[in-house]
Amino acid sequence: MLGKTAAGLFWMFRMLERSENTARLVDAGFRIALTRSAAAEAEWASVISTAGVRKGYLERYDAFNAANVIDYLLRDKDNPSSVVSAINSARTSARLVRTALTREVWEATNEGWMTIREVLKRPVPENGLPDVLATIRRQNALVRGALTGTMMQNDVYNFAHLGIFIERADNTARILDVKYYVLLPSVSYVGSSLDNVQWETILRSVSAQRAYRWLSDGTANPRQIANLIILDRRMPRSLAFCAGQIAEHLGFLAEAYGSEMPSHDLARANVKRLADHSIESIFDAGLHGVLTDFIARNHALGLQIEQDYRFYG
Repeated sequence: MLGKTAAGLFWMFRMLERSENTARLVDAGFRIALTRSAAAEAEWASVISTAGVRKGYLERYDAFNAANVIDYLLRDKDNPSSVVSAINSARTSARLVRTALTREVWEATNEGWMTIREVLKRPVPENGLPDVLATIRRQNALVRGALTGTMMQNDVYNFAHLGIFIERADNTARILDVKYYVLLPSVSYVGSSLDNVQWETILRSVSAQRAYRWLSDGTANPRQIANLIILDRRMPRSLAFCAGQIAEHLGFLAEAYGSEMPSHDLARANVKRLADHSIESIFDAGLHGVLTDFIARNHALGLQIEQDYRFYG
């Protein structure tokens, strides 16, 4: 496969995942801000920081309020991580690799682009936010369903999934980090009712609340929740699941092309690093430090994949 085609597939699905993940981050911030209305500005500031767009936001706004943050993360075309920007980028990449996609994947992508653009034509009021965010998540799920149900599981399929899981791993780590490092007002709140509410909100933001209830008595337990989202390979948004999927799809590429690249070693190292952890060791070492280390390693892996498969060569 040409490097440009691989790059188009990788970034098409990475940007689709980013649009959904940005919606999930807004949802997490919105729900947590509701529990701490007196400190809502600090909550929204932390969401902007987690999204990695603080500099761009401050060039446009001088206050962190719900309306500004929501609009910047969902609708601002000058923000490359906004939902509108991400979905536009995904569709542009899809057009470039149109011949590598099935009709169903292309149509789901195009219809999702049109639907999301329509619901984001105007600023989203807070009372309409949950429905808009649900629409974004649903449209992305339709594309992934078409990918899984209609595409051959060849190198096209593998590069698409590498984009999905590199982006998803980054997002899950950032959502966890904004909760436990930035949003929690003080270590004195750990284990409090406020802490529990925030953990429940994070479960909801990664669609893990049902899984958590299946695996526990339903009581918010920070260590059990963190274990599910970080280390449980059955949970499709956990760090361990994403790392495993990245290594697996790189393995399929190695079989298809007959050789391994440096990115394969990095991917296996990420899997092993998580497997060597227990949730107790993570909390003992410091959750924030573990998460930022994972984010850096995942970012490096994404860059190495681009280099190994000559995306821009």
